[in-house]
Amino acid sequence: MTARVGVSQTDVVVQGIKKLIIDRALRPGDRLPIEKDLAEALGVSRGPLREGVRALSMMGVLETRQGDGTYVTALDPSLLLAPMGFVVDLQDHSGARHLHAVRRMLETQAAGLAATRISDERLAAADELLRRTEADLTDGVPDHEALIDNDIAFHRVIAQASGNPVLAALIEALGGRTTRDRLWRSISQEGADEATHGEHRAILDALSGRDPDRARIRMAVHLFGVEDYLRQRPPDDDSIPDL
Repeated sequence: MTARVGVSQTDVVVQGIKKLIIDRALRPGDRLPIEKDLAEALGVSRGPLREGVRALSMMGVLETRQGDGTYVTALDPSLLLAPMGFVVDLQDHSGARHLHAVRRMLETQAAGLAATRISDERLAAADELLRRTEADLTDGVPDHEALIDNDIAFHRVIAQASGNPVLAALIEALGGRTTRDRLWRSISQEGADEATHGEHRAILDALSGRDPDRARIRMAVHLFGVEDYLRQRPPDDDSIPDL
């Protein structure tokens, strides 16, 4: 393989290794050929080869093991889509509503799928998270960070129960930026934690009833609440109050 004119050698490496994986010449868990042979096969020098390998490692495609070479990862969607969270984290307040709108679309579909697929064990796990939240809400001064941790875990259970690992990975990748907004709402909006808990309980009831339409509606109503809050929030108000 020879490098194309106008294309950087690092890009040649990235695209070349990608093609090897797509063509099944390299499979998940396989070790890459030694540096000299791979550079020769891709038509590049060793410097760009190392840069390309580093780039693919950051993407979750490759994993370098000290003293043992470089391997193709399991190519799990949660690993491959994780870098998307970095892009999400760079968004400022003006883009928050758009991120939450995408999150709503994804999680609404996930709730509908989960209603037909969720196991009794996952239903019990979700119920336990809500019980912890309820105990915290009745314990005096709420621990907002603990409440948000439970919130994230509850939504994660539903995403994983959808049975679609790519959908679950996309929802997880959006978590970074939306978590900050959810924490801000928990701290600054009176009654937000109680309202969220009630909405979560309604979602769980729909899941327990194996009712996909109701689960989608309950999830949409819940997430529209966050979007409505963001619309009302001043555009320059992006600082989280002291806990």
